[in-house]
Amino acid sequence: MRIVITGGTGLIGRELARKLAADGYEVVILSRSPQKYRGMFGEHIRIAQWNGRSIGEWVKEIDGAEAVVNLAGESISGSNFIPDRWDTEKKRRIRESRVSVGRVLVEAVETVEKRPQVFIQASAVGYYGSTADALITESSPPGDDFLATVAVDWEASTEPVEALGVRRVVARIGIVLSTEEGALPRLLFPTRLFAGGWFGSGNQWWSWIHIADVVGAMKFLIENEPARGPVNLTAPKPVTNKEFGKALGRAMKRPSLIPVPAFALRIALGEVASTVLEGQRVVPQRLLEMEYPFLYDEIDEALNALLHEQNGANSQKQLMPA
Repeated sequence: MRIVITGGTGLIGRELARKLAADGYEVVILSRSPQKYRGMFGEHIRIAQWNGRSIGEWVKEIDGAEAVVNLAGESISGSNFIPDRWDTEKKRRIRESRVSVGRVLVEAVETVEKRPQVFIQASAVGYYGSTADALITESSPPGDDFLATVAVDWEASTEPVEALGVRRVVARIGIVLSTEEGALPRLLFPTRLFAGGWFGSGNQWWSWIHIADVVGAMKFLIENEPARGPVNLTAPKPVTNKEFGKALGRAMKRPSLIPVPAFALRIALGEVASTVLEGQRVVPQRLLEMEYPFLYDEIDEALNALLHEQNGANSQKQLMPA
């Protein structure tokens, strides 16, 4: 069975592709620069050329595929240690990179002879906007800030596949914890230097999820026919930013006592500071109802597992001959 992934060279896409391939699926990643990534994956994962904007030879990969997983979109924060500021051009790219890919995938599904059984559309818990202490489920309404309106448009871009008879699941993903990319590596450095803490008041909710559960939940949603519509991909127990900082300190055996003032973050980062200063208390009601078996539902066990894996990987590197 073939599964096609867009955005497959990003953090979630890489791990999902490897998991699916290991479980016997034929995996095809659509990439604008396939030659750049050919050595990254094993023999059961192919990389096909596409431009993300128009129909081409890549459409044959969609024809007869079991599933399409759409993860494509420009990074919200960028790849540098200091997140990118959201100027007008950055905002345009964030929105357009998501909406344009969604539209061309719908066109592809319309074109093929044998349509996929399921379409997994990535989104984010930013869909709900800043919600203070309110408990958020999949039935909660969208927010009206920049990230919320982007998420609404991103989700809507592939909605037409449902009218074509394709089961569609919208995966609203929380803060993904991984030592490779995302929020966690940016927090490890100051904590390691005994400068860990929290942002602003620290009372804002962080709806986190371990990378292994992101991948596990996506595979679960692909394989479970009753799954459709919006599904929150977050751990069952969100924590406040202050609780997260303290848990990270415990995992690293470092103090977590130094808050970063909100005004300083807003001066340094501009509007992007809202991603850490505001939050949502999101719970994965649909996954719990479907009895998805979370690997990590407590923040301490998630962080301990990630840091143990990182330390093990570092030890292996040190043992390798030069």
